[in-house]
Amino acid sequence: MNSVKTCSVLFAVVLALTAACGNKPPDDPADYATKIAAGRAAKDEEFQRSNDPIPPDRKAQFLPLAYFSIDPAYNIVAALEESPDRPSLMMPTSSGQLRRMFRIGTLRFTLKGQPMTLGAFTEGDLNTLFVPFSDLTSGTETYAAGRFLDLKRTGTNIYELDFNRAYIPYCYYNATFECPYPPAENRLKVAIRAGERMKPSA
Repeated sequence: MNSVKTCSVLFAVVLALTAACGNKPPDDPADYATKIAAGRAAKDEEFQRSNDPIPPDRKAQFLPLAYFSIDPAYNIVAALEESPDRPSLMMPTSSGQLRRMFRIGTLRFTLKGQPMTLGAFTEGDLNTLFVPFSDLTSGTETYAAGRFLDLKRTGTNIYELDFNRAYIPYCYYNATFECPYPPAENRLKVAIRAGERMKPSA
């Protein structure tokens, strides 16, 4: 009983710290922006070289990829509250099939002063958290079915949740790819203007 109580207290402290510094920018915003920009350029180069996920006849349509401006305010701290039994669920996908996922837990964070949560999932690889989400830009500025974040597992349950790294699923470029759709708990009621977006209409 004492250990359970202690864990609860520790998690409460973690949440308080997350709320206090959730929107804290990186120590050197210039270096951070340079790193994000370099990653985006490298992704464009890789997509240009390879025919997956973007087929040759659609490269001119999609490349270079479009992004919102890099905003350090969207690089925040999140605390993972793990699900003790890691329940499975069948997540709908773009192919119409269901994909089995395991719910690892809930990421709790504060974005621009507003407390929020996102479910974190895996297909079996416990080294990575899969975080699909949609927001109020979905269907207008970003892909209607949502966007994804991939997080490397940590030993502390504290995560860097960087929406500047959010990406559009590959089924947007190529229908041969199957993309899971975000569950209801991951449909944010705010506009996340960070990360990858659709190209504005000419």
